[in-house]
Amino acid sequence: MLRLMLLAAALAAAVPLTAFSQDYPRKPIRMIMPNAAGASVDILGRIVAIKMSEALGEQMIVENRAGAGGAIGMEGLKNAAPDGYTVLGASTAAMSIIPNLRKSLPYDPLKDFGFVSLYAITPNALVVNPNVPVSSTRELIEYLKTHGPQTNMASAGPGSQSHLAGVLFMQMTGVQSVHVPYKGGGPSVASVMANESQWTITPAPAVFSYLKQNRLKMLAHTLPAPSPLFPGVPTISETVPGYTYSGWTGLMVPRGTPQPIVDKLRNTLLKLAATPEFRELIANQGAVVQTSTPEEFEKLVVSEIDAMGKAVKAANLTIE
Repeated sequence: MLRLMLLAAALAAAVPLTAFSQDYPRKPIRMIMPNAAGASVDILGRIVAIKMSEALGEQMIVENRAGAGGAIGMEGLKNAAPDGYTVLGASTAAMSIIPNLRKSLPYDPLKDFGFVSLYAITPNALVVNPNVPVSSTRELIEYLKTHGPQTNMASAGPGSQSHLAGVLFMQMTGVQSVHVPYKGGGPSVASVMANESQWTITPAPAVFSYLKQNRLKMLAHTLPAPSPLFPGVPTISETVPGYTYSGWTGLMVPRGTPQPIVDKLRNTLLKLAATPEFRELIANQGAVVQTSTPEEFEKLVVSEIDAMGKAVKAANLTIE
């Protein structure tokens, strides 16, 4: 009798979840972006939100919750109900850089979330002021070996992706340059255009328009192999073996979100990622479409946390 009662209870509990998952979604989905509106990762997230809204038949509404290096948005996802109606566009900063800069965080990047899939890789671009007399990564290295102490490397601020990318470049090549931090990527790129700083390694979407205007000169990118996204532009790794420092963005949910819902979100994203329209929209933002299994996504975050830890140490950044 007890066995029958337990079986009946289990079946009763399973029916609502199955039915709930089959007709998911039944209302708008909130997509938290732990970045400011207009940032490159925010734009990529909005593309995903628009196209997934069309595919799912319910609106995916972007909610920007910037601040504390992305920690505010990540905490918002952690505290959300695991019902499929809150997702997040995760990126490198909040998942792998900030955990290496702060001893205490309101979330654990590996334990508090469910990994759905990556959706884009955002390469960085090595750019210089057009007046700097170099035309390749090798020439820049030689120039910095001679003039390094008199040159400035711009970044979006201490601990930013551009800061750590530049530190790794100098560490791996043995060159020196004065680090000049700015309050954000826009001002740092503007400083290179004004020749206040001579070079930077910054997210490619931030410099696309300036390259077309010849206000910056791009020497290389950080993808591991040549890409049609940058015709004729070599990789940094061709000159500096092992240097591949690109950002990534991916879809995440609160830990405990039912697996059928995670599967539906991922399968929807995979179908979109296979379409020429979606790939073109992402490419127009200087990024490359990249999907993954949840396991591959989590493995990437683990490796990135380790790599960023080494970069933070090399940059002599103080851990708060």
